[in-house]
Amino acid sequence: MKNVTLALAVYGAMLSISQSYAAEVIIPETGFASSAYTNCYNDGRTTADPKGNFGSYPIAAAQYPTTSTSANSTCYVTKPSSEATLPAGKTGFTALAARTVTIPTTTGGTGNIGTLVERAWRNSTTNTCIIGTRVTMINADHDSTTPGTQLFEINDIARGGFSGATGDSLKVYYTIFTTPVTVSSPLFRAGRTFTSVQHRSLKYDTNANKALNGTNYLDLPTKTSFTGEINGEPTPITATATASTTAATQDAAVNSNYVDLTFDAVFTDDDGSTNANSAFVYIEAPCTANPTVQPNAIRLRQTAQENTTPKSIDLSGYAIGTP
Repeated sequence: MKNVTLALAVYGAMLSISQSYAAEVIIPETGFASSAYTNCYNDGRTTADPKGNFGSYPIAAAQYPTTSTSANSTCYVTKPSSEATLPAGKTGFTALAARTVTIPTTTGGTGNIGTLVERAWRNSTTNTCIIGTRVTMINADHDSTTPGTQLFEINDIARGGFSGATGDSLKVYYTIFTTPVTVSSPLFRAGRTFTSVQHRSLKYDTNANKALNGTNYLDLPTKTSFTGEINGEPTPITATATASTTAATQDAAVNSNYVDLTFDAVFTDDDGSTNANSAFVYIEAPCTANPTVQPNAIRLRQTAQENTTPKSIDLSGYAIGTP
């Protein structure tokens, strides 16, 4: 009986440890069985429970995770005291630096359409680095060449410099600091790829249509051959038009040097939601030195989820290797 009791105690302790780190998701250098991506907030999505459908469907405050073991908490870690502090269990790390970068317009110049915050930490004993990222978009025109106000919608953030993270050594996790949480987008999926893949709901005129995928759209794109920046239909779509695509536009080849993070961050969305902020996402990977600021380490992608066109804004940022 004592042996049984001891075994149960050990098992309980191991289960507790595994649960405390359950939200940290490994992103292998070769991707997953059929996709470069894995689901985060999206995990377990059904028609009856659309999990935001990549931002097209409204998420109620009660549906956001609150701890690493609460509902919808795939990839989610319990929020630390601030963005300057790492989540519980991340010991031995030294905060290296923090940057707040103005996001320029797509046409260049001195325009300001939002801010990107990034932080870096390093554990010199284990040679492990963590890079954190969060964006906040404002009510500002990103395209001065077109009449009216065009709001840039960040559907993906691709970060480069991770080719040294071989095997299963790279992890992704996120949390949300913004109050209320409903003005932030959760992390819908994450993958080892350079490519951001468009996702569209069937239509975005009613909640019933927002909950459904457009024809041939995939939650997890295939990983066959497409290596470009953005894959999807290049034309805008109105709220009442039925979204449809082909298998070729739902593909993203694995690229182990990049991590692509899928959000829906825009000041005011065509689908009626307002998620001006992204979640705060941590990428943890091996490093032999402190991260340095390098050109084009960050790529902000608008994948034309609704009535927009595909566009990208490239920024300098912290990187472990060469982007």
